[in-house]
Amino acid sequence: MRAARLIKMVLLLQTRPSMTGAELAQELEVSERTVARDVLSLSEAGVPVYADRGRAGGYRLIGGYRTRLTGLGRSEAEALFLSGVPSALREMGLADAASAARLKVSAALLPELRDAATGVAQRFHLDAPAWYQEPETPALLPEIADAVWDDRRITARYLRKETEVERELEPYGLVLKAGVWYLAARTEGDYRVYRVDRFTAVEFAERDRGAGAGDGGGRFSREESFDLPAFWAERAAQFARSILREEVVLRLSARGVRQLPYVTERAAAREAIARAQATGGPDEQGRLTVTLAVESADVAHAQLLALGPEGEILAPSGLRTRFADSARRTAALYT
Repeated sequence: MRAARLIKMVLLLQTRPSMTGAELAQELEVSERTVARDVLSLSEAGVPVYADRGRAGGYRLIGGYRTRLTGLGRSEAEALFLSGVPSALREMGLADAASAARLKVSAALLPELRDAATGVAQRFHLDAPAWYQEPETPALLPEIADAVWDDRRITARYLRKETEVERELEPYGLVLKAGVWYLAARTEGDYRVYRVDRFTAVEFAERDRGAGAGDGGGRFSREESFDLPAFWAERAAQFARSILREEVVLRLSARGVRQLPYVTERAAAREAIARAQATGGPDEQGRLTVTLAVESADVAHAQLLALGPEGEILAPSGLRTRFADSARRTAALYT
């Protein structure tokens, strides 16, 4: 513990011209008296820490004592600091490790690149959770993240609708989508996706019989060809297509054509528009008739109402009747 604190103190002093005892105490979460003792220990070990006396005094390294990570340009250093997702790291229990890693890199960078971390942080920020949604960290996320990092098999209990099932899983990767965590795992030779917040229990697989402490017992061999981003993109597209089980025929004004991708499933809307433009195009009034894949009539009613007079439902007849009724009731409010 103390050795790690001493290393962190040296790295902090490498990243700044000087630091007061109070600043170091706050960063290291110790007392100023402990800081003074640690500085003395570093000096005795040959690290050139110099103490400036007085009200504006503090601690600094002298003699150019630092290690430098060569070969990084400014754009590379900025990209390195941009790659962190603080909320995701915190939820996986990796915030401290990520902070230590960034500090080590900052200490090793050339002085003219030291502002890369703060420069990027003030220009780019990833807010993963969706709007109108209170983000919640799944209770078992840290354990699952550990299994992913270590390629450890797990025995997991999982809620499928109202039924709890048990699965032997090889956890390959975690995905954060709109504030919801998903696990990509292999089971029975197939890759599947699970919502992490539906796990009710996770246990690491027991070590293989005869495996020693360092033999990697309970671990699995990862398929080198597995590509998590490509796998997720494919499954996400499959899911989007799978829920679009019904069709709606509607006639759109030119403005309605532009609005449609913003009120319903974007890929389905663009596909419907492209198909309609290729097969017939707009009529004499400039209106385009499209056949749109939707999740259900209820969902279509809620989404397509946003088009207002820019879209007319032609089929199915039941949905057209619902829109006509909604239009009459809306008009009555404004008479």
